[in-house]
Amino acid sequence: MINLELLEKLKMITKEEQQIIDGASQIDKSLYMENPGDVIESKALLSDGKQIAVRTHTRFIHFPKHSHDYVEIVYMCSGTTTHIINDETIELKEGELLFLCQGAKQEIKAAGLDDIAVNFIVMPSFFDIVLGMIGEEDTPLRKFLIDCLKNDGLSTGYLHFEVADILPIQNLLENLIYTLFYEISNKRNINQFTMGLLFLQLINHTSRLVTQKYGELIVKVLTYIEENYKDGSLTQLGHMLHYDISTLSREIKNKTGASYTELLQEKRLSQSCFLLKNTHMSIEDIAEKIGYENTSFFYRLFKKKYGISPREYRKKSN
Repeated sequence: MINLELLEKLKMITKEEQQIIDGASQIDKSLYMENPGDVIESKALLSDGKQIAVRTHTRFIHFPKHSHDYVEIVYMCSGTTTHIINDETIELKEGELLFLCQGAKQEIKAAGLDDIAVNFIVMPSFFDIVLGMIGEEDTPLRKFLIDCLKNDGLSTGYLHFEVADILPIQNLLENLIYTLFYEISNKRNINQFTMGLLFLQLINHTSRLVTQKYGELIVKVLTYIEENYKDGSLTQLGHMLHYDISTLSREIKNKTGASYTELLQEKRLSQSCFLLKNTHMSIEDIAEKIGYENTSFFYRLFKKKYGISPREYRKKSN
């Protein structure tokens, strides 16, 4: 449950909402866009030079279909809101989190007084900074989630995290809202670190992620690789997901541009970089730990990807 003092501040009637209560029949588009059309523009909502901001969702009126030229994150502080995204209906409940990918078509049914949501307006470049701050591992799962948001690859339209009962995530979101609403010193660095920690928590809770059908399958595949990179297999994954091997293999290739083996290798090598940099394990032990019994084969794969040997990488990192 979000801090009551902060919740009361978020619940306050805005000037726009008062106009709606007084009889306005539609949203004031000039608050959201400077050009004709249905794309809400970051330049209308973000101060010059800022990469992230927060505002409360406008209640009491149906918000017509629109898209964004930024990433929008919706956090439900209390109550519920109903979103229609790319013709799919989603009920966002208290404590849940909704990421809107760039270009996704969204409309929102009218919310009541106690249906309090906050919208984070985030420039895609902000996630580049965040990724650089949360560690070395550039895993397939992490890349997939970020690419969805930035629309660099296949877009799922939305990422819906049902995480109301995950206390660390709730605390991080409250901290992020508080920092953005109040004048806090060193606000920019705090926001970046907080968002980084939030992503680490969300990556650990992909079982709570709901997305469009093909995106949901790929998240399950990448989560399986994340958790079973040492000895997992496509056959075992197929049984778990109730897919025959050839169909699953084809779906993975079509949706990610890579084969299961390539994704597995990417995760293993990413993990090896982490271990080389952060432990004193021997290279032979690292190769075995990530799933390669043949150390020479591991050496060849590593050098092909990074251009240097594991030993050289370790020296360079220390």
